[in-house]
Amino acid sequence: MKATPLTIPEVVLIEPQVFGDDRGFFFESFNQAKFESAIGRQVQFVQDNHSRSSKNVLRGLHYQIQNPQGKLVRVVLGKVFDVAVDLRKSSLTFGQWVGEILSAENKRMLWIPEGFAHGFLVLSDTAEFLYKTTDYYAPKHERCIAWNDSTLKVDWPIEKEPSLSGKDVQGQGLINAEVFA
Repeated sequence: MKATPLTIPEVVLIEPQVFGDDRGFFFESFNQAKFESAIGRQVQFVQDNHSRSSKNVLRGLHYQIQNPQGKLVRVVLGKVFDVAVDLRKSSLTFGQWVGEILSAENKRMLWIPEGFAHGFLVLSDTAEFLYKTTDYYAPKHERCIAWNDSTLKVDWPIEKEPSLSGKDVQGQGLINAEVFA
């Protein structure tokens, strides 16, 4: 497993060692000890989630202001552009974002720690997205930053207006959002 801290160093790109031949492939998709060594701390995952979305669906930018969730995300079908936004007011990278292409083909994973908003845009016809979380879903604490916030200036690789859920249409600008200390 190769672990690469991104420009926001707490967000880590994880690339598993894949063994393949003409019959198919094998890789270890998760190993607690190796993962904790890669991110430099202990975590306990409590929930696994699986979503399926069509091309041009944009989900996010979501976070929970209480019961914040660290997320280990990956794609098992299709391709997405995955984004993490630092919402920790005391951080030197507050308000900055990082984005990576995650796909079934490249088998990359992204670790997004607590204190970040997260979202993704589906680039393939469909995508199936899996993620582990360090805390349970708490809808009353869920918040959403607008995907097109002019302060963040996320460089989404979009061709046309994305398809959004009702709650994502209601996303706030960073300037009005509740953030972490």
